[in-house]
Amino acid sequence: MPSFQSLILKVYLCTMLTKSDKVDIRSLSKEELKELFVQKGEAAFRAKQVFDWLWRKGVHSFDAMNNLSKETREWLKECFVINPVSIGDFQISSDRTIKNAFKLFDGNIVEGVLIPSTTRMTACISSQVGCSLTCKFCATGKLERLRNLNAAEIYDQVVLIRNQSLSNYQIPLSNIVYMGMGEPLLNYKNVLDSIEKITSPDGLNMSPQRITVSTAGIAKMIKKLGDDGVKFNLALSLHAANDEKRNKIMPINEQNSLAALADALRYFYEKTGTRVTFEYIVFKDFNDSLLDAKELATFCKNVPCKVNIIEYNPIEDGEFLQTTEERLDNFVKLLESKNIIVNVRRSRGKDIDAACGQLANKNQQGLHHKKKSSVSGLGI
Repeated sequence: MPSFQSLILKVYLCTMLTKSDKVDIRSLSKEELKELFVQKGEAAFRAKQVFDWLWRKGVHSFDAMNNLSKETREWLKECFVINPVSIGDFQISSDRTIKNAFKLFDGNIVEGVLIPSTTRMTACISSQVGCSLTCKFCATGKLERLRNLNAAEIYDQVVLIRNQSLSNYQIPLSNIVYMGMGEPLLNYKNVLDSIEKITSPDGLNMSPQRITVSTAGIAKMIKKLGDDGVKFNLALSLHAANDEKRNKIMPINEQNSLAALADALRYFYEKTGTRVTFEYIVFKDFNDSLLDAKELATFCKNVPCKVNIIEYNPIEDGEFLQTTEERLDNFVKLLESKNIIVNVRRSRGKDIDAACGQLANKNQQGLHHKKKSSVSGLGI
């Protein structure tokens, strides 16, 4: 993005701009928009009107901004673009889950899911095109990480899924989880900017307590969340509570050991007072024994927490199997005997590859950018 000073110069010369030279207006703050309008000799409140159209009403067209003069709308079209996200394709599961293939302005595809339940309507959204991590249980890791999503692209996913919830089920969106494609803490600024837009009264005005950001575990960025005093919820994709096993399924653990993560989580809790969620997928004969449960219970002592036990969703060329009901029940009972809050999450949308770990643009011909390596990665 050009400097703000060079952008102001471009505005004066905007009749000379080509489409590729135009800046996406949603990359500007309200203050920057205000200065641009003032520099052009327009009333400062026009910036607030434009900002309202962009972020509270979510429009993708300058022509839709009907409280602006035609001259102002033409000027905006000459100088700026709005790079929208659209639904390229969608599938509806037998359990009412809806998986979307979101098409970005540059032709890339990310996936997002509307997950209905009896008590909530949840949007599961992506933060990157592909993923650079190589978690062995996840289909997204087979995709090359092409780029980060910007704040507007993340925000648009929420708006589209919110509209889908209302049009299909007549129920408003209640929760948002950053558990789609990519690692949110490797796109830190854009993720936090998107949450600011989603929670702001000038945006969607959703409560940050209804938003959960899930990470595979980057200790220094977890500490940064604490320093920034975030109000949303944090989930750690744990899946093993000893380093040897976690290294095997999540190579990121080699640079972010359980000891380092425990230290970062304690710091996060001290700064925010927010209880952490541990996500734990149970794999048959790998991490589902009573010893594994005891190790998890010990790790839970590091910080006030709850545990979400997630059933494994098989992926193409995957090496793991779903555990048995008996082993799952014994695992949960041991945790509960240690006074740990446990929720067992049953997968939704498995029949359309929309469940945890299955997002991989599977049906997007020509858009499935596979990594050269055969290991898979994060997409929780």
